[in-house]
Amino acid sequence: MHDSPGLMPPAVSGRPTRIVVDLDHLALNLRNIRAHVGVPVMAIVKANAYGHGLVPVARHLQAQGVEQLGVAFVEEGIALRQAGVTTPILVLGGIFGPQVAQYIAHDLEITVSSLDKLRQAEAAAQAMGRKAIVHLKIDTGMERIGVHSYSSAAFIEAAVASSWCTVKGVYSHLACSDDPASPMTLQQVERFHEACAHFERIGAPMPLRHLANSGGVLHFPETWLDMVRPGIVLYGVLPDPASKRTIDVRPAMSLASQVVYFKVVRAGHTVSYGATWTADHDTRVVTVPIGYGDGFPRSLSSRGEVLIRGHRYPIVGRVCMDQFMVDIGGDSAWNEDEVVLVGKQGDEAISAEEVARLAGTIPYEILVGLNDRIPREYRGGDTGR
Repeated sequence: MHDSPGLMPPAVSGRPTRIVVDLDHLALNLRNIRAHVGVPVMAIVKANAYGHGLVPVARHLQAQGVEQLGVAFVEEGIALRQAGVTTPILVLGGIFGPQVAQYIAHDLEITVSSLDKLRQAEAAAQAMGRKAIVHLKIDTGMERIGVHSYSSAAFIEAAVASSWCTVKGVYSHLACSDDPASPMTLQQVERFHEACAHFERIGAPMPLRHLANSGGVLHFPETWLDMVRPGIVLYGVLPDPASKRTIDVRPAMSLASQVVYFKVVRAGHTVSYGATWTADHDTRVVTVPIGYGDGFPRSLSSRGEVLIRGHRYPIVGRVCMDQFMVDIGGDSAWNEDEVVLVGKQGDEAISAEEVARLAGTIPYEILVGLNDRIPREYRGGDTGR
């Protein structure tokens, strides 16, 4: 069986394993999120656009007219500017003093999360003779970065009075919005409004207020305010098993490989490292060339499933660094047959949410863990495919 030609050609890169990103689904998700919330969108493209590819995704979102992009680190913002992306970009992470000049030089908006960080931004801007565009980070319960909402008055006053910083936005981050039943989100909304009220008390114009992450977009209209910041839901994946599909979003990513080897494993023989799985009868096993070295979780050992010829089959034995094995029982499979790890094949589908559940983690980790060893292909949009 293993010498038969396959059903599909190998990927352009030559590697049989590939990620396919559907840009039309990405555009659809953006449209439906916009229609749902009725306010501008800051599309979050950090962590290689949740594994979908930083530059191609950002370029496509810019072509869709997205109002703002959000990244985690200054390096991500610089990469986008060097790729010709001109959409406003906010760096969401905490700033590191020596890097502040790079934000300003590349027209990146700065998260200012303390009075000290404000002074660093002011000093860099003054030295360059160019104003810094900043968003003030208010901590309403995440306890990560940001000035506590209950002690933010002096911070807000200093930012408004700054000669070298222009306050474009003020924001916070929701800790529990993925669960629509959590009471914490509305507590955070209240704390955020209390902090923002200080702009009115001192007669300052209200900056752009943004609070909603994916969970907020899905579940809490109270968080939509002046702009929303969808992350994982923009890519068509729900953030948590408790999340509700209140918007029609479709997965933008599929992950597939191909069969590279076929064998019969006799009853009593074991498969893979540690001999953790034993065949209880003669069975057919195929090998798939992707492993934890690509970011495919080792925790799926003897737990995960794949699709071959429209049927589900179990991963058996430990996932290796570069390969894993699949038990197809008495069925047939040929070398180069498509193997779907995330996505649809025939009438069957495996979602990122399902993979995360079986791996004992969250969908975010599945998506962002898929590294650059895996080539990415883009379909739809302006690719002409």
